Amino acid sequence: MPSDTVHELVGKEVSLRDMQASAILKMLFLNKDTKTTNLEDTFSDQELLWKVLVLDARSTAIVSSVLRVNDLLRAGVTVHALIQQDRPALSDVPAVYFLSPTENNIGMLVQDIKDDKYAEYYVNFTSTLSRDLLESFAKQVSTTGKADRVKQVFDQYLDFVVTEPELFSLEIRNAYSQLNNVVATEETITTLCDQIAEGLFNTVMTSGSIPIIRAPKGGPAEMVAEKLGAQLRDYVINTKSASSSAAGGMPGVDSLERCVLILLDRNIDFASMFAHTWAYQCFLFDVFKLSRNTLTIQTASDTKTAGGEGEDSKGLVTKQYDIEPTDFFWLQNAYLPFTQATENLEAALNQYKAEALEITKKTGVTDLSDLDPNSGNDTVQIQDVVNKLPELTARKKILDAHFNILSTVITELGKKKLDTFFELEQDPNSSKMRTDFMNILNDKLTNNLDDKARTFIYLFLTSSNGLPKDFVQEVEQYFKSNDYDISALKYIYKLREYMQLSSMNLQNKSLEDGARKGGKPSTYSLSGLYNLTEGKLPGKVGNIISGIKNLLPEKKTIPITNVVEAIVDPTNSSQKNLETTDNYLYIDPKITRGSHTKKPKRQTYNKAIVFVVGGGNYLEYQNLQEWAHSQLHNPKKVVYGSTALATPAEFLHEMATLGSEQK
Repeated sequence: MPSDTVHELVGKEVSLRDMQASAILKMLFLNKDTKTTNLEDTFSDQELLWKVLVLDARSTAIVSSVLRVNDLLRAGVTVHALIQQDRPALSDVPAVYFLSPTENNIGMLVQDIKDDKYAEYYVNFTSTLSRDLLESFAKQVSTTGKADRVKQVFDQYLDFVVTEPELFSLEIRNAYSQLNNVVATEETITTLCDQIAEGLFNTVMTSGSIPIIRAPKGGPAEMVAEKLGAQLRDYVINTKSASSSAAGGMPGVDSLERCVLILLDRNIDFASMFAHTWAYQCFLFDVFKLSRNTLTIQTASDTKTAGGEGEDSKGLVTKQYDIEPTDFFWLQNAYLPFTQATENLEAALNQYKAEALEITKKTGVTDLSDLDPNSGNDTVQIQDVVNKLPELTARKKILDAHFNILSTVITELGKKKLDTFFELEQDPNSSKMRTDFMNILNDKLTNNLDDKARTFIYLFLTSSNGLPKDFVQEVEQYFKSNDYDISALKYIYKLREYMQLSSMNLQNKSLEDGARKGGKPSTYSLSGLYNLTEGKLPGKVGNIISGIKNLLPEKKTIPITNVVEAIVDPTNSSQKNLETTDNYLYIDPKITRGSHTKKPKRQTYNKAIVFVVGGGNYLEYQNLQEWAHSQLHNPKKVVYGSTALATPAEFLHEMATLGSEQK
């Protein structure tokens, strides 16, 4: 299936993002049942009650990733604030609290009750409140003499951050280095695995499924799988017990969807964490800061573009762009090579200009902003034009934002010659690879040393016959001569010696889409964007464009996708990949008696949750989505998550930390 339709397909289904947003809205409507996961239906069905929303830093991240301020207002939230902030008393207004279950938060909540901060208290915790904390909370509230003001206490199972329809993160930073540090204690590792299991339990509960769990043996993923399996098994037992004793019964676990949860350790594939990728979404995540659906870009202060701006002491201007769920251009182009995205932007802008010109001809105005919706002109033609204005205005705003973003992308690409790294990584086994890489090293640039280190690591990990020792020494000498710390390289050398899985142990296959084979142009240039601005893009963009080749990434599966295919769709997987995954742990939490693990059987699943312990990236998410929808007649649903989405630079720093500690 063409990659530009992947997001469209995902968007038509009930996604993990839909489920989390629906759960948050249900909480804001005081935990009244909602009919569907459709946000508009929820807004329409529920009675509006004005309220205050009190959050902490963690719950703010959860909410802000799926809802905007306008959504909160439509749910009746007139004020939202952090619990640790000094907040004015609104004694006649109810308050919804959404907090992490910590002793400190409970203390501040009880103090609000003592101070008569609000009229009523609807208390929600991001994840399970332990029995000890629950008893402490109840005891403290009872001493206030105002327990009747606490109307609800709920565990919401929402302690994870969703940034794309089927992409989530626990936002546990540096998990890989914490788990693999030579000085890490057993207690540190156990505590971290408990935290990861708890986050996955929240995700599973929100997704409405009790999954089969699969995981490779001998690493952190196995430990997390065992802990999560025990939690889910306890849930199944408790739910069955409550269902049998409750009057009228309650939804049983037998009605919940069965899917497979595939837990993997980061060492299944390190190369993808360092790769230079050409897809629009991946490129922005790599080069700029893309976090919780907000893109932050820093540029020189003489660059004039739109967006939220603030100049720092170094003369850099920070611009922020919100990536909304309704951003049609992002939905259609996030997975595409950004060079193709520029072509699509040109077409979209030209279409807008044509529609705007048609309207101005009909109405006689010279600019759309001159149209007055309240002019009283009620002719059918004018009213039809006025009705189109909001959609046209919103579309133009989105296109302008992406125009500014892509303009900055091209400038950054030219400064660091990022296209050369991408091109070299497309064929790590080329006979010219060594010469080409040395040419890159000798480009006289020092602002791209991290990029050079990343490409070298990528080549080291993916070259089928390894890299010659004299070549490795030559590269090391280059970095040393530029005062660049090579601790990360040292760690990667040792890592490859005992890696159980790598890209060479799993068999890749092509993901080439039918549209490409059917004659759709397979190369794209940046001339469209350049022409649109009449040569006025920032920097020497004309030279940049002329130097960039028509590059397209080779569409093939990567290690994580090969593992998922072998487990989810074994009939279409290679024997080599099946043999690898047959040894994975198999846990069925619904089996509450006898052995909880058994020898796995090969079976087909329609849905999979894939989670990487130790950091993830957008490249893996996109590759999984492309694979999931590559079969038109039997598309799969794949949710991808990780302990944290780590940029290549962040992961490189983790490797450097581990390398320096092993000296």
